[in-house]
Amino acid sequence: MTSVVRVVGLGPSIADHITERTARLIRESPTVRFRTVVHPSAVHFGDVTSYDEFYERANSFDELYDEIVDDLVRLAHESPGGEVLYVVPGSPVVAERTVELLRERDDVEVVTKPAVSVIDVACAALGRDPMNVGLRVLDALASSDNVRGPGPILMLQTYSPEVLASVADRLPSSGDVTILHHLGLDDELVFTCRADELTNFRAADHLTSLWVEEFRDAGEAMSDLVDFMKRLRAECPWDQEQTHASLTRHLLEEAYEALDALEAFVRASDEDVLDDAMVHHVEEELGDLLFQVVFHAELGDEEGNFNFASIADGVRDKLIGRHPHVFGDVTVANADEVATRWEVLKQTEKGRDSITDGIAWQLPALTLYTKLLRKAALVDIMVESGDVSRQRALVAIASLELDRDAVGDGTSSSNVAAAWGDALSALVAAAHFAGVDLEGVLRERAMMLRDAIRDSEVTKPAE
Repeated sequence: MTSVVRVVGLGPSIADHITERTARLIRESPTVRFRTVVHPSAVHFGDVTSYDEFYERANSFDELYDEIVDDLVRLAHESPGGEVLYVVPGSPVVAERTVELLRERDDVEVVTKPAVSVIDVACAALGRDPMNVGLRVLDALASSDNVRGPGPILMLQTYSPEVLASVADRLPSSGDVTILHHLGLDDELVFTCRADELTNFRAADHLTSLWVEEFRDAGEAMSDLVDFMKRLRAECPWDQEQTHASLTRHLLEEAYEALDALEAFVRASDEDVLDDAMVHHVEEELGDLLFQVVFHAELGDEEGNFNFASIADGVRDKLIGRHPHVFGDVTVANADEVATRWEVLKQTEKGRDSITDGIAWQLPALTLYTKLLRKAALVDIMVESGDVSRQRALVAIASLELDRDAVGDGTSSSNVAAAWGDALSALVAAAHFAGVDLEGVLRERAMMLRDAIRDSEVTKPAE
C-alpha cells in the first residue's frame, strides 16, 4: 500500500480562510502535523503537534525543511492507514518548499488540497487582479541580486526588519513599496512608503509581505533603447546609411563630450556647487555615448556578428574572470594587488608575450607614458621616487636652452635637445608617484585659458 502525505492549508491569516473540509480533516485525521502553530488559525484546533521545535534546532532553512520532510515520510509509513495530514500556513502550493521536497520523493504519494493563498488575500486587499496586472511573486530570500522589473511584484518571506533591510538595498531607493501586514486581522496594516524607508518598519513578522508596483529598471530601459535603435534603422534614411566606419568619429566625439561633462561634474562636486543642470548634462552625455555602443551593436546584429546582449554578456564574463577575489576564492590585500593580478590575468587570457601588447599607441602622449610607468612597476623595473623625479625635472628645466625670440607657428619638431624629454618625462613620473592625472590637470588649465580668452574677447574695446 502506498503511503500518503495529505497536505492542507490554513490560509494566510484568519480562520474563515479554511475550507470546511480542511477543518474536518484536521479534527478527524489520526496523525496530524502542523508545520507551525505560530499562525492565527492554529489556535482554533487546540493542542496540536507541530514542527516548531525543529525551527529551534535547525542551522538553516534547507536543513529544517529536509528534517520535516523526512519525519513526514516516516509518519506516513508508520501511521494507521499509511497516511499523515500535513498542515501548512497559507496554501500548500504557494511558496511551500516542504511540499516541493515531498513531491520529489518516490517513497510517498503527495495529495494537496486547495486553500486560500497569500496571493489571493493581498490582491483582494489592494483590489488588483493578478492576471490583468501581470503579477510576479518573488521569495525575498531566494537571491541577493537587485530586484528586476517589471512589476507589480508580491514579495514573500519578508518576516523581519533584517529581511526588509536586504530588500531595500535591492530596490530603487526612491520607488514606492506597499507593506501588507496581518491582512484580515484586527491589527491589519496596509501602507505605502519609499523603499529606503522599509527599515523603519520594525513590526515585520511571518504575516508580513510587500507589494512593489511597476518600476523601470536598467534591463527594461536597455531593451526599449535597443528596440528604438531598430526602428531608426528601419525608418530613418540617415540611420540606414550609417556603417561602423562612418560612426567612428561620432563615438570619439561623444567620448570627449562625456569626459568634459564628467570633469565639470567632479569639479562642481568638489566645490559644492553642483546643480540639477550639471547632473542632467552628465546624464545626457553618457546617454549619447551609450547610444553609440547600441548603434554599433545593432549593426553587428544585422550582420550576424554580435548584438547588445552578447556584448553585455561578454564584458560581464570577462570581468568575472578578472575579479577572482570577488567571484572566486582568491584573497587580496589592497587595490594595488588587484591591479597587479589584473595585468597577469589579462596577459594570460589574451595569450600575450608582453604586458605592453594591446596598448593603444595612438593614446595622447601624457596618458601613454603614465600607462607605461604603471606597466613598468609590474615587471619590477625600478620607478624613481617622487623626490628624485622632481629633482630630475628641475635640473632638466634649468638646462633647457631657449632662443631669445619665439619660434613661429609654422615651426614645430620633436627632434630637440634631450633636456626637453628629461624635463617632461620627469614631471610625468613625479605626477604618477603623487597620483596626479596630468592629462586632466592640463585639460583643466586649458579650460581656464579658454575662459580667459573669452573674457578678454568680451572686454576688448571695439576698434
